[in-house]
Amino acid sequence: MYSEQSMTMPVAALETDRRATFLTRTYSHLLGAILGFTVLEVMLFTNGLAEPIARTMLGGSWLVVLGAFMLVSWLASRAAMNATSLATQYAALAGFVVAEAIIFVPLLYIANTTAPGTIQSAALVTMMGFVGLTAVAFSTRKDFSFLGGTLRWIGVMALVLIVASVIFGFELGTWFSIGMVTFAGVAVLYDTSNVLHHFPEDRYVGAAMQLFASVALMFWYVLRIFLGSRD
Repeated sequence: MYSEQSMTMPVAALETDRRATFLTRTYSHLLGAILGFTVLEVMLFTNGLAEPIARTMLGGSWLVVLGAFMLVSWLASRAAMNATSLATQYAALAGFVVAEAIIFVPLLYIANTTAPGTIQSAALVTMMGFVGLTAVAFSTRKDFSFLGGTLRWIGVMALVLIVASVIFGFELGTWFSIGMVTFAGVAVLYDTSNVLHHFPEDRYVGAAMQLFASVALMFWYVLRIFLGSRD
């Protein structure tokens, strides 16, 4: 039996087999979250709910949807860090996957109707980027926690830009999306490092949620770049 103190220690301080178990659980839950998100999207599109959801959300400001996506991602990261009980972690992960599936509907609807094939291409690029950045974090074993302050600052500035664009009516173009893909890539490095060095052994569901937030952020803006290139 493991002591309560050892369960709350960062996994970096644990023996190899327990670190391996933690990482296996984390990435299994990440895969489950991605599959759950995919299944929800397929259901929404096959049962006809995607179109009315997309039209309702697009009936307002598209940038409000963009801001909601950023806000939900930020809240998920906060929940991943602060949730203690396993039940709370599972509830937060499930709620986040559902919220992301709904928020993604307008973007996926536009992609599916105006540029068939871009969803699959963006998903492939996202997965390649995530795997590559994860390999960097694992191979270097460097602690990228110093990036946390920079990511928070950039995230706040991105939200400010989104709000300003709504108020003053200017467009956030392709360069903004490229910048946000870069931001998402740095977030993947930071989150993977955080999982490796700072998460306790009992937070593997929260760790998976934080990684899923980064994957979703990268996918969102990669897909926007693909759509922008078709204009």
